Amino acid sequence: MAGGIGSRFWPMSTQKFPKQFHDILGTGRTMIQQTFDRISQIIPVENIYVITNQEYVELTIQQLPEVPVSNIVGEPAMKNTSACNLYMAKKIEAVNANANVIVMPADHLILKEKSFLDKIELAFDIVSKNDYLVTLGITPTRPDTGYGYIQFIQNKEEPISKVKTFTEKPNLEIAKSFIESGDFLWNAGIFIWSTKSILKAFKKYLLEMLNQFNSCEYNCEAEKECIAMIYPTVSKISIDNGILEKANNVYVIPANIGWSDLGTWTSVYTNANKNDDNNAISSKNVLTYNSKGNVIRIKNQNKAAVIDGLKNYIVVDTEKALLICPRDNDQLIKDYVQDLKNLKKGERFM
Repeated sequence: MAGGIGSRFWPMSTQKFPKQFHDILGTGRTMIQQTFDRISQIIPVENIYVITNQEYVELTIQQLPEVPVSNIVGEPAMKNTSACNLYMAKKIEAVNANANVIVMPADHLILKEKSFLDKIELAFDIVSKNDYLVTLGITPTRPDTGYGYIQFIQNKEEPISKVKTFTEKPNLEIAKSFIESGDFLWNAGIFIWSTKSILKAFKKYLLEMLNQFNSCEYNCEAEKECIAMIYPTVSKISIDNGILEKANNVYVIPANIGWSDLGTWTSVYTNANKNDDNNAISSKNVLTYNSKGNVIRIKNQNKAAVIDGLKNYIVVDTEKALLICPRDNDQLIKDYVQDLKNLKKGERFM
């Protein structure tokens, strides 16, 4: 799934060139390329599909030349994750009705790749034998209000546990109680199921949406026209709200895989390499004085920057915009973006 805008990463991430197509951590590979590199170790390239916004299809083709062009799909509108999951399930079903599928965001960081791939192989084995909808759950390290949480019924005898509840981004007090209870995991948005199981779930919980997508033929000339016709009327609902919170066959595999959704500049700071002053700097021509704990990104490698006296700040300079704000305020960046849009000609900075 590669259709997000990533507005919390403004000004590096913009509507025309969003987060998943950037090398956020300075590794030499963009987020979507790293995701491809990871999953292509166990999935044949011809079986890898990318669903994104129509606006980003060409960008995806440029960054993932290995993936067959017919496997890169552009949604005509942003309809949240139920629609894109169903769309891909129908395309894959048309190729192999018995397929097992992993669904994953294109812009997440996973440091422990072997552990991740082992968990996915385990999940594939489980869903091939059971009518289960499986998700990976991340052991939380802090009461983070930016993540969804999965409550599970602990079963130390098995590597998989039944899911009890899903909770979307709680407030701090609730997040603290979740951590203290010990039976909550972060929701990484990584799902594994068979096409049969997920389509059965859509039939039970989102029948109208399933009937809309059933009206189309897939992997043929008629697909694009039919999808363009039905998408304006498709409900905008997440797969979590639409199916997973209601289904009684949802299971979670606890996973310690060095995961982060890199959802904020602070999460980039946490995972980036830092110098002796704990500054995370990706640009060569940056001098810092009396400055510690900053994340600094200067897009123009020929531009020199001198930063004096800043502590725990975000500094991001691009061709069109400059952001300087405390790291503690990174959740306000979406508000900054909205306020800029409200300014005359503000859209050109987005």
